[in-house]
Amino acid sequence: MVKLASAREGRMYGPRVSRHRAEYINAGLYLFAAVVLLGGFVAQLSTEPKSGLVLLLIAFVVIATVNFHDLVAHLAGYDYRLSLMEYDVQLALVEFAVPLVQALGSILFFLGILFLLIQGEKGNGYYKLEKHAVNMLIAGPVLWVVGSIHNSCQVYERADAHVQILQQGVHIPFLTGSLLLTVASILNAHDQSGLDHHGLQLLGRTWVWVSIFGSLFLATGGFMNVVKVFEMQQISDGGRLRLERLRGGAQERLTREWEGQVPLILEEEEDHRRRRRRQSQEEPKLLPAPTP
Repeated sequence: MVKLASAREGRMYGPRVSRHRAEYINAGLYLFAAVVLLGGFVAQLSTEPKSGLVLLLIAFVVIATVNFHDLVAHLAGYDYRLSLMEYDVQLALVEFAVPLVQALGSILFFLGILFLLIQGEKGNGYYKLEKHAVNMLIAGPVLWVVGSIHNSCQVYERADAHVQILQQGVHIPFLTGSLLLTVASILNAHDQSGLDHHGLQLLGRTWVWVSIFGSLFLATGGFMNVVKVFEMQQISDGGRLRLERLRGGAQERLTREWEGQVPLILEEEEDHRRRRRRQSQEEPKLLPAPTP
């Protein structure tokens, strides 16, 4: 999950009150999902592991929803103009790619757990889902790792050390937790490769324990994300934060359009016409020859 909206000069969500409320709800939902995720993995150690899998499904749905919300919010930050990515690479690597990749990883994680539940309930005839489920349990956290790496591409040249520490306090736990979940899924697939296990038996103790530690890091990152959003809202309201601008002239293009000036395409056409008119005026005019 990414909260880059708090560090851009082009803010979104509309008025300040609704924007702050949306960012707090967003961060709070992710923290809630991380705690539910932790509870789901811990419940795998009980005598009713299916209840834990249901908690995992709920957590993945919330995480995917939060990331899709972040994706829409980031796109709204620059008026859904994907063409501006060529002026600011961070738009593509972070504000667009990170929430999209994280949401896709959550969906794959969700489908992997769902397939195992279906196989556990239906039994024979659904064994073909097991291989897909194990592979999805690996692909999901791998996408989370990719998203966390992209998330570290955030570069705030105008931010002070306090903001940078807040950012790293979110990035490092998310990356560590995603890596642990990936290691857990890979080790589980290796352990189960030589065994004749089906259904919920495919989720071994190694997967459960390593995933518990990984979800602990995700919960820590979610808590730090709430702290970061609160701190940056306070700094921003106090006027002590110089927010990062879109690079490569993208911010200037957006600002001109937001202020109600001539749209970019029409403005370029008008500039072209003025240049052609100026060139035609500078060309020497042929004077008619005098009559004898």
